[in-house]
Amino acid sequence: MNEYIGYNYQLFGVQKYELLESKAQGMKFYHAKNGLGLEMDISLNRNGDISNLSYKGYNLNYLSPCGYVNSSYYDKKDNGFLSSFTAGFLTTCGLTTFGSPSIDNGVELGLHGNISNTPTENSSYEILDDKIIIKTLTLDENIFSYKLSLNRKITLSLKDNSFTIVDEIKNNGDSEVPLMVLYHMNLGYPLLDEDLLLHINYKNIRGRNELASSELEKANTLLKPTKNYIERCYYYEMNDNPFAAVFNKKLDFGVKISYKKENLNSFTEWKMMGIRDYVLGLEPGTNYPDGRKYARENNTLKFIKPNDTKTFEIKVEMIENLDKYITLTKEN
Repeated sequence: MNEYIGYNYQLFGVQKYELLESKAQGMKFYHAKNGLGLEMDISLNRNGDISNLSYKGYNLNYLSPCGYVNSSYYDKKDNGFLSSFTAGFLTTCGLTTFGSPSIDNGVELGLHGNISNTPTENSSYEILDDKIIIKTLTLDENIFSYKLSLNRKITLSLKDNSFTIVDEIKNNGDSEVPLMVLYHMNLGYPLLDEDLLLHINYKNIRGRNELASSELEKANTLLKPTKNYIERCYYYEMNDNPFAAVFNKKLDFGVKISYKKENLNSFTEWKMMGIRDYVLGLEPGTNYPDGRKYARENNTLKFIKPNDTKTFEIKVEMIENLDKYITLTKEN
């Protein structure tokens, strides 16, 4: 009990709200805060993804020009995904495909799959002495097709500025099906600017295409918003302790994203330095984002068997001063 306050939300807690206008009408969110500076909005209309993340009042993520878009507007064909791609801090891509549109075994697959445009089936939260736990269930199931469920648990610490995401994906059908998952984590201004420090703990790096390959030495160099900038994607083979860390000297804090490598053996950096399209994506995944057809043809496509469950775990924590960032990057 804190004798200085009347209601816990004065410092920490969870509130549920709904948007009322524009294409966002009807979208529901949990707003969670830990009382130490970390706050997030979790979209119940969009798979329990994290639409906003802030620290001590500073925004950490990118929001695309389309803003919040209710999943009812989702266009699954070709690149239609982009018309409702809010980005936010986390957009989950999958569950049976992500990356470039393709036709795989006669099935037409759009950009990044449909899970991020699927409303949660149900949700709940509880507040304990040392953490807030938010749970969501999303069903990705169809008649005459695959049947997958995603149980998500987001645990926000009340003791430090960190949170974890644990996803359990289960195959509820009677057939083995492809499993492709990408955690599309998007950093934006003011955390992201041309002076942001970036460190990725990797063994090897390659460019997605000729343009990116020609600038490998600049992969961790950020720019000011640049007219007519063409995106660069870099593919990393990570070390056994996989993480990416950034630090903004002006704000005097940064972010570390780490994850368990067991089921996430690929990592992509999406570097987009355009005007208003200004975002740095740090993206653990089961594959690189070249699409399911490419993954199948190159023997990198993963599968999930009937009644099997795959678990994915990511941790996000604040780096609260430059010395911690320097120590972290020197040791790794």
